[in-house]
Amino acid sequence: MIYSVDIRITAPVNDTEIEARVTDAIENVFPGAETESKAGEVVAEAHSVEHFSELLHRQEILDTARGEFFSGRDGDTLSFDLKKQAAFQGVVNFAVGNPDELGELHVRMRVTDPTVEEFVDYVAPPTEDGKPIDTDEGQ
Repeated sequence: MIYSVDIRITAPVNDTEIEARVTDAIENVFPGAETESKAGEVVAEAHSVEHFSELLHRQEILDTARGEFFSGRDGDTLSFDLKKQAAFQGVVNFAVGNPDELGELHVRMRVTDPTVEEFVDYVAPPTEDGKPIDTDEGQ
């Protein structure tokens, strides 16, 4: 699938943290993200979801991801938060409930092409009995 998405990741850098570790956390989930430091935070831009999608498949959290994507949808934009510590370990852990004391990675994905639904189906396809189902059957 060819898609066009602009991903913006922001993360606070607390006084007790090393900025490079926050940058590593972002790059472990979104390799190739272009990061820059701003006052007390790291801001990153990315355009590829291949590794992120691979992590969702490997961790078998596709249904959780779909729920987070659609609950944080606003038009053509998907917004969600990821646990910073988990991301540092190369693991996707959606932040729900009480905010982490270190803060989270705030992710905004603006989908230009295809539709948001088709994009979500590509990144985190629907599942049946925990296994991805082929949404292109019969086409």
